[in-house]
Amino acid sequence: MRDTQKMALIGGAAAVVVAATGFGVYALVGGDDKGGKGGVASSDGKGPGETEAGPPSAAEVRTTAKRFLAAWSSGDPAKAAKLTDDAAAAAKELKGYRDEAHVSKVGLAQGSASGTKVPFDVNAQVAYQQSRATWNYSSSLEVKRDKKSGEAVVDWKPTVINPKLKDGQSVRTGKAGTPPIKAVDRNGAPLTKEAHPMLAGVLDDLRKRYGDKTDGTPGVETRIVDAKGKDTGTTLRTLSKGRPGTLKTTLDKDVQTAAEQAVKGKAKAGAVALKPSTGEVLAVANSPADGFNTALRGSLAPGSTMKVVSSAMLLDKGLASPGKEHPCPKFHTYGGWKFQNDDKFEIENGTFAQSFARSCNTAFITQAEKLDDGDLGKEAREVFGIGQNWQVGTGTFDGSVPTQSDAQMAASLIGQGAVRMNPLNMASVAATVQNGTFKQPLIVSPSLDDRTIAKASRAMKPQTQADLKSLMQLTAASGTAAKPMAGLSGDVGAKTGSAEVDGQKKPNAWFTAYRGDLAAAAVVPASGHGSDNAGPVVRQILDASAG
Repeated sequence: MRDTQKMALIGGAAAVVVAATGFGVYALVGGDDKGGKGGVASSDGKGPGETEAGPPSAAEVRTTAKRFLAAWSSGDPAKAAKLTDDAAAAAKELKGYRDEAHVSKVGLAQGSASGTKVPFDVNAQVAYQQSRATWNYSSSLEVKRDKKSGEAVVDWKPTVINPKLKDGQSVRTGKAGTPPIKAVDRNGAPLTKEAHPMLAGVLDDLRKRYGDKTDGTPGVETRIVDAKGKDTGTTLRTLSKGRPGTLKTTLDKDVQTAAEQAVKGKAKAGAVALKPSTGEVLAVANSPADGFNTALRGSLAPGSTMKVVSSAMLLDKGLASPGKEHPCPKFHTYGGWKFQNDDKFEIENGTFAQSFARSCNTAFITQAEKLDDGDLGKEAREVFGIGQNWQVGTGTFDGSVPTQSDAQMAASLIGQGAVRMNPLNMASVAATVQNGTFKQPLIVSPSLDDRTIAKASRAMKPQTQADLKSLMQLTAASGTAAKPMAGLSGDVGAKTGSAEVDGQKKPNAWFTAYRGDLAAAAVVPASGHGSDNAGPVVRQILDASAG
């Protein structure tokens, strides 16, 4: 009886310790578990009906990781998934790894655990059609205690499959989008990113748009896709490289080289050259090479280069004529805003040609009261194609001349207000003056994809063209554009511009010009006057062709 009481006491004491510490009873009483009866706590610390709690032991971490990796490598995603805390998601993603990533075989080498984290090396064999490759990388998993079952399980995350995966992403092997391209200029000369880094963005865009329209073949890659199957741009393994297809562009290697050299070192500068007779783009250059594509996608106030379009409108309406007297006062107020000329100059009893050549602001502001709010936008759109949907062959901003009123309408006449352009747009303006008809800029032939190009709804009046050319010729010979255009002979014309920007110490410098069948425009932001800063850029481009 006394012995029984003693055992009960010990057993009672042991039960208290188990509840407090979770240690097995046999450890306290000596003996083993062979004859153990009577419902005392077992060696795993759980009482009848209880769920294990607390972090998994080192043995559980090793064992769980081993079982999971073995099931995965055996090609049984369902079995492996059951060893995770999210069997449905794990099964789907592991099956996708096999079926969508085309992993035919996978070897998994378990590393030494660090706490609950277990690293492992992956040796996967990927097979897609005729392409084969070995794909080696490292990943890791973490073992946790499942709150419901109390079992040690793998904490399922996409990173278990590959550390670069994020939620909702998966791995897929297949043809790598469109084939690579071998871009060539109009004469068949190669255009590479290495030789022409300023064309890198354009060449990438051309591949996306036209790679599958060449005779090239795409490569095969293992890459990351999002939940909708869209390529994220992350390639994990290249099984085979694609064969480039030749894509002929309208660019001219020599003019392109000249444009690149002209803008080099000029922060955020952009330049474009066009062939007026066809609209074909001969050059696109931006500085820095890896910066924003100001030349094609910029949206900036064009300053006085816009006066070419404004002049066309005034000439069409009979509100100006090159040889007729035209007011150019120091100041003129319209819509409650006092406008002035650079250095507050004035031209007494001067002609419109003199005002244009010297870039007189007030010569245009004085005409605002005779205009309807939408007149400038109408001229820009219907004659110069500005603001239409240009299908150049690469991404572009196609200019904007919104309808404004009062002072803002007047400001738009001199390229301020809400008017927005880029060198592509302004090169096209000069090209339209030279050709007499708007030719939508092109960088690849529309016959390649049967795209519909923009057209002007009305041709420029012959007299308006003749007058505009005389105005731009005078500006190039003895006006604000004379310095950069000095020495050029033949059929030439130019217009300068300086666009003020709030909070900017110096204006954006603009210049647009033509020489024979070559037109070009450039902008050099925050640099000063157009003649001194953008003019030399355009001149260097014009010199690249005899015109």
